[in-house]
Amino acid sequence: MGHTVTLACCALNQWALDFHGNLQRILESVRLAKEKGAAYRLGPELEVCGYGCGDHFLEGDTQLLSMQSLATLLEDPLTRNIICDIGMPVMHKNVLYNCRVIFLNQTILLIRPKMYLAMDGNYREMRWFTPWTKLRHTEQFYLPPLIADITGQVKVPFGDAVISTGDTVFGCETCEELFTGNSPHIAMGLDGVEIFTNGSGSHHELRKLHRRVDLIRSATSKVGGVYMYSNLIGCDGERVFYDGSCLIAVNGDIVAQGSQFTLREVEVTTATVDLDDVRSFRGSCLSRGMQTALAAPYPQVSTGVSVSRPSSLSLPISQPLSVQYLMPEEEISLGPACWLWDYLRRSGLRGFFLPLSGGLDSASVACLVGSMCTLVVDAIAEGCGHVANDLRQLLGRKEKEGLPKSAKDLAKLIFTTCYMKTVNSSSETETRAARLAAEIGSSHISVSIDNMVSAAVATVSTQLKANPKFKVHGGTSMEDMALQNVQARNRMVLAYLFAQLLPWSQGHRGNLLVLSSANVDESLRGYLTKYDCSSADLNPIGGISKTDLRSFCKFMAPRYPELKSILAAKPTAELEPITSSHVQNDEDDMGMTYAELSVFGRLRKVYHCGPYSMFLKLVHLWGDKLTPAEVAVKVKHFFRCYGINRHKTTVLPPCYHAEAYSPDDNRFDLRPFLYNTTWQCQFEMIDRELVVMETGLNSEASSSVAGGEQRVVETPPTATGEDTAAVEEVEDVDAMENDVLVVVEEGSGFREEDAKEGEVGEEEEEEGYKGWKRTTGGSGESDQFVTATQNQRLYPKLPFEDHNEGIEGKEGDEEEGDDLVVIDETVENGRGRGRGKRRKRTWKKGKNKQQQKETNAAGNSGSGGGEGGNNGGRGGKGGVWGRGGGKGKGKKRLNTGQRQQPKGTPHPMGTRGGWRGSGNRRNSWTPRGGHDGRQWERPHPQSLSSLLQTPSNLMTVYDRPSPFSRLGPDQFSTPQHTPSHPHPPSSYSHLPSNSYSHLPSSSYSHLASSSLPRDNYSSYHQSPLSLR
Repeated sequence: MGHTVTLACCALNQWALDFHGNLQRILESVRLAKEKGAAYRLGPELEVCGYGCGDHFLEGDTQLLSMQSLATLLEDPLTRNIICDIGMPVMHKNVLYNCRVIFLNQTILLIRPKMYLAMDGNYREMRWFTPWTKLRHTEQFYLPPLIADITGQVKVPFGDAVISTGDTVFGCETCEELFTGNSPHIAMGLDGVEIFTNGSGSHHELRKLHRRVDLIRSATSKVGGVYMYSNLIGCDGERVFYDGSCLIAVNGDIVAQGSQFTLREVEVTTATVDLDDVRSFRGSCLSRGMQTALAAPYPQVSTGVSVSRPSSLSLPISQPLSVQYLMPEEEISLGPACWLWDYLRRSGLRGFFLPLSGGLDSASVACLVGSMCTLVVDAIAEGCGHVANDLRQLLGRKEKEGLPKSAKDLAKLIFTTCYMKTVNSSSETETRAARLAAEIGSSHISVSIDNMVSAAVATVSTQLKANPKFKVHGGTSMEDMALQNVQARNRMVLAYLFAQLLPWSQGHRGNLLVLSSANVDESLRGYLTKYDCSSADLNPIGGISKTDLRSFCKFMAPRYPELKSILAAKPTAELEPITSSHVQNDEDDMGMTYAELSVFGRLRKVYHCGPYSMFLKLVHLWGDKLTPAEVAVKVKHFFRCYGINRHKTTVLPPCYHAEAYSPDDNRFDLRPFLYNTTWQCQFEMIDRELVVMETGLNSEASSSVAGGEQRVVETPPTATGEDTAAVEEVEDVDAMENDVLVVVEEGSGFREEDAKEGEVGEEEEEEGYKGWKRTTGGSGESDQFVTATQNQRLYPKLPFEDHNEGIEGKEGDEEEGDDLVVIDETVENGRGRGRGKRRKRTWKKGKNKQQQKETNAAGNSGSGGGEGGNNGGRGGKGGVWGRGGGKGKGKKRLNTGQRQQPKGTPHPMGTRGGWRGSGNRRNSWTPRGGHDGRQWERPHPQSLSSLLQTPSNLMTVYDRPSPFSRLGPDQFSTPQHTPSHPHPPSSYSHLPSNSYSHLPSSSYSHLASSSLPRDNYSSYHQSPLSLR
């Protein structure tokens, strides 16, 4: 016959330092556990005083009041005939420990201190507590007179031991000990412990429950046994929310699960388990038996009672169940809503005030308040008396007075939204805000703040004797940013004024809590104005990413239909004047997308990546979309913005912690707020790595010799099958430093830089040839004779084939440019003057070979793209044995450049036009085939690793030595202009470490063709919010 035991895990909504309230909730949980027939009651971590006491743990008052609460529990009749396991701080030998106190019938059985303390993320337990390091060892703890008078004991065991009953053995863990590599339950299970207990204080994070469940399952699936997991629930006065989810597992199966989110202050989860199932499971594992024989024994404390009873049909065994996991959208709708309710009812204030802009973030906060109202009304309908009492006290109503019956009715009483418009606001956002407020039920008002803004600007203008202007009206970036910030900061001032006076105007007492609506990505990037509406009392979305917020709004759209139009609108701050050619866009202002920000944030915090290590990871993660040089620019831009704006996190309001990469400066993300924003050493490491990547990619297919060295070059077979070989003398190539790495795709245009003038080339022609290289251009192909020199790398390694004549290239396609307004444009063809290095070549005439002649005249044979200019480059002539690609065309570009570009360089805002500037490469023996005039949007779509298998339609030439061999220290800090055209990978390596800061405003526009969310990227130094 089996031996069954009923076990109870309790989730309590405790409040730090609320000793009276905490004690009442503990007693209520004991009562409910006994009602369900439990023999063992397990409570959460530090439930007596509250987990969030912080430095109050170090106060003698906290320790004394905890002991007084323990004395009350020992004396209360409710705690009789049930083993109670509670969490509280205990000082032993003048050292403070985080302990489990286990007692039965006014007798303390064991005080078990926590052995592994949590010290990551939000946890700082070693600031207050000391871990117990004496494994399987106990000492005598002398009870204070207050406790000794009740128990009749003078001393009790203190340390690492287990509890033995007449029929089983219990072993204790506390929270973090489940998450450690060598958890105590492993050794305890080998020593015969059958029931493991874990009183925890684990806070909520999105998608975290999976990990918790997996660990609990794993704890018993290998060693067998029963695992009891208890947790706190609710907000105990901090930024975190404890999400309950009590669990009981047997031999790897979950047999009981508690609620993850609830407004109930006490929830007891019970399960009835059969101990014979544990013994049968362990007995079937022979390897465990061998390890058990070697296991060291634990000290045991005997209770003298049994907890099991014979199996009975009236008390069925708990069966395995499917764990209920909520989607992230559901977690967002419930977690922050419960957190807001706990804060509101415990603060004693009247309700919430939210500046509602009609955008996604503030709409998300409004929906969370609406979700809170729904939870409150539903809990009251279910008979939750304490929720009704809290609401009655909040509204100032007496016992017999009625309470709101619907969420809308409740929102009307406790929630006020306000649309604060300026001349820069649109009627669309005002309409969306009003409609959403009506659907939620909030008391909504709309006011203009233009008078406040004008008065502030006029005061400053009078004093400075200057009138600032927006950039679209001819002002500078500094003027533009100041004019935007004054609008945002006036909204914060007005929000607090309303929050204080609205209850007074309605005849009520108290104030309203002001809510902020800055998401975690914007806080990380610093895309907010310091002391604007991001400054508030609470921010329920401050730890939630923009991506998750969009999913949340889609989830809530059936309840609030206006969210559909808000989701369809582009995010905008509406702080700049709207013109026919300009509408402010958040992602343009930030210089990066929200999707990219989430990746940056997770790598920075969760994976502990600095600029260099983040670059290395993203090269692989984004390798199929971006080149290493493009990744480097993005990483540098992010870290510079992060460093500049880190100071803003020091004044952010308390945020609901929901993401592992939150930039919360209070306790979670401890970093300086004054950075050297050049990140000089880190960015130089990235630049060096770019050079290494480029040379490494080409090393397999390259061959090089020192000046004057003899080299044998194998050649492809001739048409008749005969082979030839020749010896070539290679000359010195010191003048090759201006050549660049070029990666050419079929059908795409390319740009060549002007080369230094070299000596006039001479050549003597005979019969034969040496080696082959294929170049594709436009839709045409040509095969070329190639001689590799010391500083030249051919990549990829091309097969030897016989191509006597290239195919005639087709005419390049013509594409329209973006419809942009021309502000300033330079229309002039660049010209190259490169001449070949003096060298000699020996030819051997073979069968079916045509004797060709190659010249070095500037802009002639083998010119890369022919003439440049705004109307598209002509197809250049082909190589030695092939005709060039076809003539290319490109639509004349329209641009909105903000400054005139130098001649011979592409304009940053030009799109789909031919590139200005062309000319022969100085190495006339590496001529190019023709290419059409379309803009080369990205150097190549493939990842670095996939380039190793690149087909023969690619040609890559690297013939420039490392820039670091020629640049001195001063040159690294010299700003250089970087054109908006996406250079091939090596073209960034010559830039100094901080040169990305001088990129023109459209320097990211070419990334729109990638699969990442599209963004038009404006210059961050022109962003109105980046430097606030």
